Parts: sequence; structure tokens; C-alpha cells
Amino acid sequence: MKKFDEIINNMRSLFSKTFTHEIGIDLGTTNTLVYVKGFGIVVTQPTVVAVNNKTNQIVHIGTKAKEMIGRTPSHLRTIKPLTNGVISDPEFAHEFLSHVVRAAEEAVGKRFISPTIVIGSPSAVTNVERRAIRHAARAAGARKVYLVEEPMLAAIGVHLPVNEPVANLIVDIGGGTTDIALVSLGGLVTSHHTTIAGELFNVEIIDYIRDTFKVLIGEGTAEKLKISTATLHVENEFQKETIVRGRDLVTGLPREIVITSSDLREALLPPVQDLIKEIRNVIELAPPEVASDVSSRGLVLVGGGALLDGLSHYIETSLSINVFSPDDPLVSVILGTGIIIDEIDRFEHAIIPDDEYSRKR
Repeated sequence: MKKFDEIINNMRSLFSKTFTHEIGIDLGTTNTLVYVKGFGIVVTQPTVVAVNNKTNQIVHIGTKAKEMIGRTPSHLRTIKPLTNGVISDPEFAHEFLSHVVRAAEEAVGKRFISPTIVIGSPSAVTNVERRAIRHAARAAGARKVYLVEEPMLAAIGVHLPVNEPVANLIVDIGGGTTDIALVSLGGLVTSHHTTIAGELFNVEIIDYIRDTFKVLIGEGTAEKLKISTATLHVENEFQKETIVRGRDLVTGLPREIVITSSDLREALLPPVQDLIKEIRNVIELAPPEVASDVSSRGLVLVGGGALLDGLSHYIETSLSINVFSPDDPLVSVILGTGIIIDEIDRFEHAIIPDDEYSRKR
């Protein structure tokens, strides 16, 4: 009997190694990335679904759904399943995650059988919100779900010495939220979660153009302006200009205006200054030894918001500490999931315990 059990266990182990897969998911408010062990990052898609209002059925997911934002007819609507980094619509979040997992299968040419999923969670969210992320991953077919706080994933992804007795300050500016965290000895010494992030920057641009030029533009146009023209550098000789088309609020007709980088700097400075206050508060509340580490080691800036031209320099000047950013700050979190997949024992302490699973056992 003992020998039979040993044979069964060996067969299970062989099946697991042969047919199961380990994947990482960076489920973001704006974009979602998928990492597959042995293949790297295989999927990058906007976290958007388009739904038929009459049937409540999904008609498009990801890139095609994002292209429909602001252009949908009355029988369709676009939905972002995540709000401020947490799942706001569980049904469509499940559908979206299932879609990106299938897209990853197509990308690698393999079928995932009960995969192990490492997935990020914003810091300072409730147990209910974490449970929703786990349920969404299991609904997408996961056998095991390892939940890790996103600032920890980002710190691991940029190869900070997270397990050593030294504090590392990381600021992850995403689409819906920003995580500010001090990481040391495999955990978060302190962290703060704020909605001052990429989508708020877009709103500030929209509001500024509406109030200054009496022209209304859409979210997509604001995003393009932020990427192509916005800067926090004080322009001297050269200033970027972009022609923008929107709706004149006085006449109701289409109108063209020229937006400069100075205009966008004026629009973005208030939320950026608020973000710097949040970073300063985290540093000030840290123990003296931790604050000393930050002074000597500086701050690491990651996430899509880190791509805003001049932001690193502006933070550096405002806080009088060095600011570093990787070459591709967008992939810091997803690379962190890949490292945890490869070295699960080394980073086991970073995984958030699954209380619900423990109770069932």
C-alpha cells in the first residue's frame, strides 16, 4: 500500500511538472500584463471590456474595447472592471482575467491546466478586496493563487535588496493608484495608498483645457497629450506644441486649439505637488534609521506614471533625495511576479496568507 501511494505521488508530481504552468499577472486599473515561466511577458492589454446593454454580454475585451471608449452607440458601454486598483465589478473582472489567460495560452501555444498564479494587490486594501482578487484568479482557472503586495513586487522586479536589513523607498505610480512603500527585511515597514495617479493626471488635463480654453476633450486625447507633450521641466528655448480637437463649450461645434507643454505643466503641477506631500509624509512617519537609509539610498520610481517627462527630476528637487527609475518602469511589477515564480522559497514571506484557504483546511 505504501509503495502504491508512493507511485501515485510520483505520478502527480510528474503530471504537475509536465502539464501545469506558473504565470504572473499584473492586474492594473489601466493595463494588465501576463508573465509565463519560460516565456517572459506574453500579454499586455488595456483593462477594459465592452458590453452589450441589451444582453449584458461582453462583445470586446482589451485593446478593441479601449478603442471604443467615448465612441460607443447607445446599446454598448465600456467598463473598467477595476477602480482605484481594486475589483469593482467581479463578474466582468472574472471574464477579463479568463480572457488574458487564454491570450497567454495562444501566445505560448500551450494549454494551461490549473496554473499557479502570482498576482499583485495594492497595499492597504481590505481583506474583502483581496479575497475578490483571489476569487477572480481562481475563476480564471488557477489551482493556486499567491497574492503579493504590488510595491513589494515592484521592488523585487527592479532587484532591490528587499530581504536585507536596509530600507528601500519605492513609489509605484499606476493608472488608478499610487503605492508609496518602505521595504525592508522582506516586508513593508510602512506604506501608503493614494489615488493621485495616471488617471487623475488625465482628469486634470481635461479640466484645465475646459476651464482655460472652453473646449472639452476626451480621456483618450488627454492621455495622448500627457505622453507626447506634457513635461514638468521648465522650458527655456524649445517648447512642444500639439493641435487638439475638441468640442467648443460655447458653440457646441468642433474646434481646434494649440496646447503647449507649458499649459500641461500648469495643469499637472497641483496633483504632482500633492503626490510629493504624500511621499514626504511616508518618510516623516518612518523610524529614524529608515529615514537615514532613504537619505542615502534615494527613491525608486516605477509604474506608468514614472514616464511623465521631468517627474523624476521634479521629485528629486522637491525632496532633496536621489530618484532612480528603471529603463522600462511599466514592467517592474510583472517582472517581480516572474522572480517570485522562479524563487518561491526565497520570497515566501512576501506572500499574503490566504486566511480563507487556511480555514477550509
